[in-house]
Amino acid sequence: MMAGVRRRRWGALGVLACLAVAVLALVASLGDGEGPPPGPASKLSLGQLAGERIVAGLGGSDVGPGLRRAIHRGEVAGVVLFAENLPSRAAGRRLISQLQSIPRPPQLRGPLLVMVDQEGGEVKRLSGAPGASARTMGARGAAFSAREGRRTAANLRDAGVNVDLAPVLDVARPGGVIAATERSFGSTAARVIATAVPFAQGLQAGGIAATAKHFPGFGAASENTDFSVERIDLAKSELRAVDERPYSSFIGAGGRLVMISTAVYPAFSQEPAALTGSIASGELRGRLGFEGVTISDALETPAVEHFGSPAEVAVAGAAAGTDLLLYTRLGPAMQAHRALLAGLRTGRLRRAPFAEAAERVLALRRGLLRNPS
Repeated sequence: MMAGVRRRRWGALGVLACLAVAVLALVASLGDGEGPPPGPASKLSLGQLAGERIVAGLGGSDVGPGLRRAIHRGEVAGVVLFAENLPSRAAGRRLISQLQSIPRPPQLRGPLLVMVDQEGGEVKRLSGAPGASARTMGARGAAFSAREGRRTAANLRDAGVNVDLAPVLDVARPGGVIAATERSFGSTAARVIATAVPFAQGLQAGGIAATAKHFPGFGAASENTDFSVERIDLAKSELRAVDERPYSSFIGAGGRLVMISTAVYPAFSQEPAALTGSIASGELRGRLGFEGVTISDALETPAVEHFGSPAEVAVAGAAAGTDLLLYTRLGPAMQAHRALLAGLRTGRLRRAPFAEAAERVLALRRGLLRNPS
């Protein structure tokens, strides 16, 4: 009698065990890229899904048919603008208004990301705030920096910009290009935290998404990555104790975007940081807990061209976990889009993590202002 009970009991447990295995297998298959997680990204075509990973630039102050077509199809998530695109405030407003008014698929009606580098000092695309360089803001303190952030937000909002590729969180080091160009808020992590983070908070209080850059830290670089391949020969312990510290504070303060450097950090990899999973996913998301949107520095520069074509670089960046791939020209951006689309179709790029990145970008777009106030 007892043996029969035991047999029935173990039989029931066996059924439960089988059910548990089946559930775990289902969960594993969902997490293995069989389909995107539920959410807005699940409604996108593969071409649109690839588009949510691309930011493109343009020439001049007119949209042009190529970019117009890409926006209409949902093949880009945003546009980066430079001084040549903004010859005057009125011309900039017209251009941005045209960009935002281009018809898009219903699921992509959120504002396009329209971004500029408005750091202050030598790096500023629009006239007006900030009226001081990062170095000056760092010297004058938190209240001044926060006020400059709010003034900068009003300035950008007036033109229709919704993302500032600032502030620089690099800790300046003697002889480095960041120190020489006064782009750093200070020569210690504590000074950068005390003044750059308030600038970012001022931007976001005014409706502009702030972008901390250049993770995991570019203060030791001797040259800009726009001109050469840069190697940052610092130990992991040094990068974590000094250069990454301001990002932890930025994340804690609700920072929306982080730009990942295109320098090489041999302590982690022999490839640019934006193409390195142990940096883009491991350090930034895993170690520091960042849940916002990551964006690469410009990808068609000498710092990156050495590592592959725009197509190869795009696939490597997306696979590493960099959400937005930034191209200053439309041609390379569309090459990148085609490569991502092919990667999704062939399975080279896993759809589930790809869609998670697109979800983050879509959430950012939904939370931004469409038109200047």
